[in-house]
Amino acid sequence: MFELFEQSAFKTSKEITNLYSTSFGKGIEALDKKLRNPIYGIYGFVRYTDEIVDTFFKFDQRLLLDEFVEETYKAIDRKISLNPVLHAFQSVVNEYDIERELIDAFIASMKMDLDKIKYNQFFYSEYIYGSAEVVGLMCLKVFTERNVELYNQLQPFAKSLGAAFQKINFLRDIQSDFEDRGRVYFPGVDFSAFSSEKKKEIEADIQNDFDLAYKGILLLPKSSRGGVYLAYAYYLALFSKIKKVAAARILNERIRVPDSEKIVLMTKTYFRNKFNLI
Repeated sequence: MFELFEQSAFKTSKEITNLYSTSFGKGIEALDKKLRNPIYGIYGFVRYTDEIVDTFFKFDQRLLLDEFVEETYKAIDRKISLNPVLHAFQSVVNEYDIERELIDAFIASMKMDLDKIKYNQFFYSEYIYGSAEVVGLMCLKVFTERNVELYNQLQPFAKSLGAAFQKINFLRDIQSDFEDRGRVYFPGVDFSAFSSEKKKEIEADIQNDFDLAYKGILLLPKSSRGGVYLAYAYYLALFSKIKKVAAARILNERIRVPDSEKIVLMTKTYFRNKFNLI
């Protein structure tokens, strides 16, 4: 029974989502039911790919990534994979006509992490595009449900939201990225002398991304607006906490939003969406 196999593949991606990110898991649950599995399918793929370059240090990461990428494209071409994560992802790619260019860009950014390059403005922009903006575009393909005109209209907003999320992750994870992985994503930043002025400059850039992204959320179909707004609200709350923290402290502490605050955010965003107050 092929349907059971398909269900098991998407359930695997759902488990991965909830295990790695309860916040994104809750955001997906706030989407219309028909959109949840496709977004789980995308998240499972990007999460596992990211894990290869971020945590598999005891193994040949480049070989593992190359093999995973090869299997990904085989799955897309064959429209099946015995790897449940790749099967769920290929199903979404083929159903929603997700372009290979988006997948290629994502893989390229993951390979940049293996090369441990020094991020100037060009490479920083390339990395943000491939690691975050294209993921927003993949999700937008699902949210707009093959409405090409709406997809084209909302592309800039989806890219800005993905960029905002990624840049906040960079600020939140400065310590582990720098000390554990030797990465400094922000161009021109010296973490041995990370100043409040540089922190404010980065935060201003993130705020611009948030401002543009919010305009796009208002234009999303109701089926996806609530879930995207919940993710937006969570990251905005995290951003607010980060802005209040001194530059020196952020190098030594991973800032997070407590679960109790997340529950309040979920409740508020649910009712704001329900009564069209977003």
